[in-house]
Amino acid sequence: MLGLDTSVLVRFLVRDDEARFEKARKLIRREIGAGRRVFVSQLALLETEWVLRSRYGLPKHLIVAAISGLLDAADVRFEDEPAIEEALFVWKDTTADFADCLIGSRNRRLGCRATATFDAKAARLPGFMVA
Repeated sequence: MLGLDTSVLVRFLVRDDEARFEKARKLIRREIGAGRRVFVSQLALLETEWVLRSRYGLPKHLIVAAISGLLDAADVRFEDEPAIEEALFVWKDTTADFADCLIGSRNRRLGCRATATFDAKAARLPGFMVA
C-alpha cells in the first residue's frame, strides 16, 4: 500500500496542473494495477479539504462529492473510514468545519463521551459540549 500526501491528492482531484495530474494518475494506476491500494490518512484528507476550500474556493457540495467519490473507490483505503463517512454526513448539513465534524466523529469512535470546544459552530454538533 502506498500513502498519498495532500499534494498528490489535490493534483489528482483538481487537475489544475496537467503534468502533475498525469503523474498522480499514473502513480495511482500503477499501484492498483499491481494489486495494491493507495492510502489516505485523516491528516491528508483534512488538509485536502482545507486546500480545496481555501486555495481553490470550491463550494462545500463539490468537496463533499470529491471526498464521496474517493470513499466509493474500492482501491483507496482511508484511516478510519467509518469516522470519515459519519463526518461527511454531518458536515453536509451544518455550518461547522469539516475538521470539527471529523474530530467529533473520531473522538466518539475512540470512546469519548463528548468533545469540548470553544467553537460556537462546533458546539452545536452532536457529541460536542462548550468548554
